[in-house]
Amino acid sequence: MWWRDGVVYQVYPRSFADASSDGVGDLAGLTAHLGHIAGLGADAVWLTPFQRSPQKDHGYDVSDYRDVDPLFGDLAAFDTMLARAHELGLRVIVDIVPNHCSDQHPIFRAALSGDPSARARFHFTDTPNDWPSVFGGPAWTRAPDGSHYLHLYAPEQPDWNWRDPRTAPYFDEILRFWLDRGVDGLRIDVAHGLFKADGLPPLPPGTVPEPGRLRGNPLCCDQPETIEVYRRWRAIADGYDPPRALIGEVNLAPDRAARYVGEDRLHQSFAFEFLVAGWDATTWRDTAARLLERPPVTWVVENHDVVRSATRYGNPDRARAALLTVLGLPGATYLYQGQEYSLPEVDVPAAARQDPAWRRSGFSRDGCRVPLPWRDGFSPPGSAPPWLPVPPGWETHLDSPTLPLTRAAIALRRDLSLSPDDPVTWSVDHDQRLLARRPTFTLAVAMGATPVPMPPGRVLLTSGPLTPCGLLPQDTAAWLTSDR
Repeated sequence: MWWRDGVVYQVYPRSFADASSDGVGDLAGLTAHLGHIAGLGADAVWLTPFQRSPQKDHGYDVSDYRDVDPLFGDLAAFDTMLARAHELGLRVIVDIVPNHCSDQHPIFRAALSGDPSARARFHFTDTPNDWPSVFGGPAWTRAPDGSHYLHLYAPEQPDWNWRDPRTAPYFDEILRFWLDRGVDGLRIDVAHGLFKADGLPPLPPGTVPEPGRLRGNPLCCDQPETIEVYRRWRAIADGYDPPRALIGEVNLAPDRAARYVGEDRLHQSFAFEFLVAGWDATTWRDTAARLLERPPVTWVVENHDVVRSATRYGNPDRARAALLTVLGLPGATYLYQGQEYSLPEVDVPAAARQDPAWRRSGFSRDGCRVPLPWRDGFSPPGSAPPWLPVPPGWETHLDSPTLPLTRAAIALRRDLSLSPDDPVTWSVDHDQRLLARRPTFTLAVAMGATPVPMPPGRVLLTSGPLTPCGLLPQDTAAWLTSDR
């Protein structure tokens, strides 16, 4: 069960590597750089959407779930990438977007044209309720006939009606299409969405959903019928040899997210709490301890939706310490492309921003999506400019000490053969020294303003050099053999 404690490298294809010279990353570019991912020691690679799409939300608005968008290549290019990944020992996880599609999807186009059968597969009404969009503004857009359709994200992303009996079989076939092609797992976008409260009632009095989070509106997510979808999908995934993994983007409180995971439902759900936790030992201890109450856990401190950790935590030292921390905890770890270089967030000029959330709410995710620097360039010489502007000196990050640290940590993690079911004993000292002890392994993190004593044990790896007198410097993590 590789997914229980594997290291998964997330690829945002349009920003990873460009082989076609159009300034946008593609599958051929990914294929050419898979050796880098394998060289880190990763067990798998996860691709955010590359399916056919008008790219209004950079692939999360799908118009054909069973094809590759020409921007990224074609199905032959995908097959080539998949074969090369498997040659290198990398499993491949692809994104599925079942909550919504593109407004250019043929079924939605038929709905807009007045086809009553097609309209029933979405949410149309003459009297829209007061639900807001996650991206800002109302969650309803007026159709040409005067009715309104529901979109919990951008107007170009109408929500499927999962209460229509045709929706579940439709997505069964989409799953089988990619699993038959040989992918090793599926990451489900907005996995806690899908079903909406029956009748689409208005928000309860006094409810003000938190901007940017679907779970702020309990009527449009986490409905009891949603878990039944994943029981159905688990039966499909388990029917393959070997069984395929299902990983859900379940952005709910831990006790609610845990309901989606089990032997007859999803294999894993993402643990998002570290993405919003500040650099504080008590917060990290409490967050991690709470998550480990319901294994298996997926640890993540970066992805394509949040400010990069080197900026969010305040400096690259903390980003390296955070990386070593999550790699040292029981469970799987997901790394975001560029995290191995401690890339900072980029302040993309307003005129160059492309995130649909920016236009509706003033919040932009473009800063963590700037194309990667490579020794031979993001694109071939003479190519079109990259789709997002790259800051001057971007390539200097390739010399970051985070790269050798990442390789060393993943290799050592594998050599130690630690169990993903290890119990963990936590402590936090008054000087903000976080300790996580496992039966044969200790993780120490200095999260305060001063160096702290090292705990007993033989030092295996540190995210930065110790002080001359052997103290663990501030903003530094260490792995040690246990003193027990």
